[in-house]
Amino acid sequence: MRLIVNGTEHTVDVEPQMPLLWVLRDILNITGPKYGCGIAQCGACTVHIDGMAVRSCQAMIGDLDGAQVMTIEGLGQPGSLHAVQQAWVDTQVAQCGYCQGGQIMQAVSLLDTNPDPTDDDIDAAMSGNLCRCGTYPRIRAAVHAAAAKLKGA
Repeated sequence: MRLIVNGTEHTVDVEPQMPLLWVLRDILNITGPKYGCGIAQCGACTVHIDGMAVRSCQAMIGDLDGAQVMTIEGLGQPGSLHAVQQAWVDTQVAQCGYCQGGQIMQAVSLLDTNPDPTDDDIDAAMSGNLCRCGTYPRIRAAVHAAAAKLKGA
């Protein structure tokens, strides 16, 4: 199967029912997406597939031949962070940080489709991404800050 991950083409020879998460982590050594629950309920493994936020633990590689995949590693670079990543830093969202890659990827997807979200919009879009540390108010604040920055860009 052929994938384009963070702009780089990869060919992987794995069983078609292997989850994308395992291909990313175990085959391609891309560790930003995390294993949390394995049933698409926590959001720690969220990536973008062809521009849409998807839980990679439930995306089977056999369904993704030729897909464009972006992980947190492909979003921004040190010194040139994406507006959402910078808002996360500025708002000091992360505590343990385990869920943050998935949180950020979900927030980017939200802002791609709704550049001026309300609190309710943010809560609804982010509700499938769990944070055991409970940083939800800071997550909401960071999404608002990123939206404002993106509008001004």
